[in-house]
Amino acid sequence: MDFVKLLNNNGLKATFQRTQILGAIEKSGHINIDKIYEEVTKVHPSLSLATIYKNILLMVEKGVLVEVPIVADKSKYEIKKEEHMHLICEKCGMVADAPINGNLFNLFQQDSFDINRINLSIYGLCSNCKL
Repeated sequence: MDFVKLLNNNGLKATFQRTQILGAIEKSGHINIDKIYEEVTKVHPSLSLATIYKNILLMVEKGVLVEVPIVADKSKYEIKKEEHMHLICEKCGMVADAPINGNLFNLFQQDSFDINRINLSIYGLCSNCKL
């Protein structure tokens, strides 16, 4: 993925810190800030946790990243892509993407409310944890 182009297309300067953050997120798919910090400081040890937070929040605000809230745990982040839902394992915390059928948009559509996006998380047990 071209992180420089992604950042520039969303009105952000492509800094070393931001590209490193995006690289850590792309590698993991869904990752919390502590794990991002752990990964990024392997390459850039002087980078502070505050800088990671600031850049994550800015990239969420600009539409580069999506926050995936996790009940009773820290949010995870992913690079924005097509609309989808999240399947979250309540035991190990694994997050998997699943497509949203177009009918879901129609189900919630109301004459007085236009849907811009759906953030749907479904909790259960992944195939490894249900054994």
